[in-house]
Amino acid sequence: MNTKYILIILGEPYSTFSEIVGKYFKKNRKLNKKIVLVGCKSLLQSHLKDLNCLFKLNEIKFIKQAKKNIVNIINVKFNYKKIYSQVSIKSNNYIKKCFDISLKILKNNNEIILITGPITKKTFLKKKYLGITEYLAKKSEVKSETMLIYNKELSVSPITTHIPIKNVAKNITKNKIIKNTKMICGFYEKYLNKKIKIAILGLNPHCETTDRFSEEDNIIIPSIKHLNNLGIYAEGPFSADSFFLKKNIKKYDVVIGMYHDQVLTPLKTLFKFNAINITIGLPFIRISPDHGPNSHMLGKNISDPSSFFYAMNFIEKNK
Repeated sequence: MNTKYILIILGEPYSTFSEIVGKYFKKNRKLNKKIVLVGCKSLLQSHLKDLNCLFKLNEIKFIKQAKKNIVNIINVKFNYKKIYSQVSIKSNNYIKKCFDISLKILKNNNEIILITGPITKKTFLKKKYLGITEYLAKKSEVKSETMLIYNKELSVSPITTHIPIKNVAKNITKNKIIKNTKMICGFYEKYLNKKIKIAILGLNPHCETTDRFSEEDNIIIPSIKHLNNLGIYAEGPFSADSFFLKKNIKKYDVVIGMYHDQVLTPLKTLFKFNAINITIGLPFIRISPDHGPNSHMLGKNISDPSSFFYAMNFIEKNK
């Protein structure tokens, strides 16, 4: 990774992300990369002061003005009356502006890694996008993207993301399994210098169905055979109910599942918040700490910052 800057979108203004960012930068003063936040400076400072996590901010207008060993911020105006409030559509224009500014900075600049703070899909995306993964793909004008939830010991990737369970089966295709798997392998080889071993899960319980059409027989097994012919180490399909035992997962680097909770639930059980969401396929590397706005903990100073620490450590180690 040829990384000079870390660009951090603060996201939903009424989330615990200010607290999480504060806990990290209060502890970490010496920084190898130039850090640039994008968001409302006065609201962030009010949160940090209230939570006893205050650190110095250097306001800049352009990313090239960023200084090392200090946290820089591009200030985005947000009109607020209270420093803590309920999430609502009133934040939408502000959040959109933060993304627009960041995407403009990222265009044709491969020295920047993007970290996005949490947003609330219901209010900001308004069901137009499945998630920020798809939102960024659309804004970046790319047609193929995939979600990788990364931990150095074991990572997972769902073929379908935030869609209703009733729609999962019809959104699983041979082409999508092959494409996503190739993208994941490419990411590991390019950025982590590693050839990986992949396990692919089935869709149905025990990889069996009483229906005439079997997704395992007609889609997943042919996909695995095709990947093997390409020289990719992929095995399966495995039954999800017993796959995540230690004796199984130690054999693989990445587990590809057919739907979101099939792989994210066991990963979070195993590693808690020591994982990050990486969007593969964008013109830049995008990382999201693996947590949401967590509004019910807003202002309480009890949020777990582990995933943000993991994100920053990942970038620092993979220079």
